[in-house]
Amino acid sequence: MDDLKKIYEEGCELHKKEDYVAAFEKFRYAAEQGHIAAQNSLGDCYYYGEGVDLDEEEAVKWYRLAAKQGYAAAQYMLGDCYKNGWGVEKDETEAVKLFRQAAEQGNADGQNAFGDCYLFGEGVEENEAEAVKWYRRAAEQGCAEAQNALGDCYKKGWGVEKDRAEAIKWYRLAAAQGHSYAQEALDEYKKG
Repeated sequence: MDDLKKIYEEGCELHKKEDYVAAFEKFRYAAEQGHIAAQNSLGDCYYYGEGVDLDEEEAVKWYRLAAKQGYAAAQYMLGDCYKNGWGVEKDETEAVKLFRQAAEQGNADGQNAFGDCYLFGEGVEENEAEAVKWYRRAAEQGCAEAQNALGDCYKKGWGVEKDRAEAIKWYRLAAAQGHSYAQEALDEYKKG
């Protein structure tokens, strides 16, 4: 397994250098040998069309393999595929199940997506307080999407008391990471 880990890490380095074709080959080799993180990364290659033609169904295949083994990032991505019908038939119930699995393992993207499910009543009963709980967990890990969402919750009083200072705090954190909606919200506050 140490050899597979090394091959996977080489793939990660190649990916950082934007040598996607070479990275894809490393990920594919390690993934086919059962390396879980490589299976997820191979799913990403197919999902984003990096080093290979975009193929959502093939992405789902690799995400599913890693997700079944408890890999949180793959659970989140597979959930996103089910939520949007990318490479699989749209299924909000399955999406929520996968987001929950990722969220409960501490995956910030999964926590944010699970918060969205509660805020908008997608696949679960709408529950703004529960949405805030999951947004906060993701936001505290630095997830800009969740920081923006938490800012919205404080601005609009969704699941929490309206609190201008808290809204601005979370919007600032998201905006500092380049989140355009958070910046727009800050600009609105500045206008009065």
